[in-house]
Amino acid sequence: GKFTSAIIPPRQRYDLRIQQDMALMHLGGMSTRTIELMSERFFGRRLSAQEVSEATATLHASVEAWRQRRLEARYKYLFLDGTFFAVRRGDVGREPVLVALGVEEDGTRVVLGFQSGDKESATSWNEFLGDLINRGLDPEGVQLGLMDGLAGLQRIFAQRFRRARVQRCQIHKSRNVLAKMPRRLQEEFRPMMTSTFYNEGLEQSKQAFSSLKAKYGRLCPDAVKCLEDDLDALLAFYAFPKIEWPSLRTTNPIERLNKEYKRRTNSMEIV
Repeated sequence: GKFTSAIIPPRQRYDLRIQQDMALMHLGGMSTRTIELMSERFFGRRLSAQEVSEATATLHASVEAWRQRRLEARYKYLFLDGTFFAVRRGDVGREPVLVALGVEEDGTRVVLGFQSGDKESATSWNEFLGDLINRGLDPEGVQLGLMDGLAGLQRIFAQRFRRARVQRCQIHKSRNVLAKMPRRLQEEFRPMMTSTFYNEGLEQSKQAFSSLKAKYGRLCPDAVKCLEDDLDALLAFYAFPKIEWPSLRTTNPIERLNKEYKRRTNSMEIV
């Protein structure tokens, strides 16, 4: 005769909690192939790579709901950066992803969102920042945007957040400046540039830059101009509490976040 279970759906061969476990293992950084190889020991039956992929697909709805969530808190600082992931859209290719990290009034850091887009495109950044605002991010509450020298980003940020200052990453800028001068002069130049960035206050930093310019303005005009053009954006952090200066000089917080994404996704190979 025929039998139909009222408890177990047709063709279901394992408890749905195992599906959740597989999804969490994948989210933790394990590849579908690794989970397949270890599934027999974990669950008592070897699961196919297809079954593992279907289990991980259950995360998509939760991720999308998180990406579209309302941003209710007030964020005073925004860290902005782009990174690359291997993505399958028919073929596999590296695609840029825009990432925003917000800092609340009490110092709590929150990932506000990520979105596919060309990180060198002002249009992509404009759409991304517009989406954050549409989801509830208060542009009047943002006091500072921290970023490196991505094309068009600084201009778009200033348009979207008119009350906010821009802080350029000092590490990225240092590399750009040093690349414009002879290697034999870099050892003497670097401490003077460091004194421009790390000092007791804005006036002291500007005085340090004046000394640097007086000494190297003719020897390395391109390097000095590269530094001078963005000097105000490199020293914007001085307008904020001194205890926060170490965290506001560079984009290290969001780069560490992107590094953590890569640590998990590199083992997955494709997202």
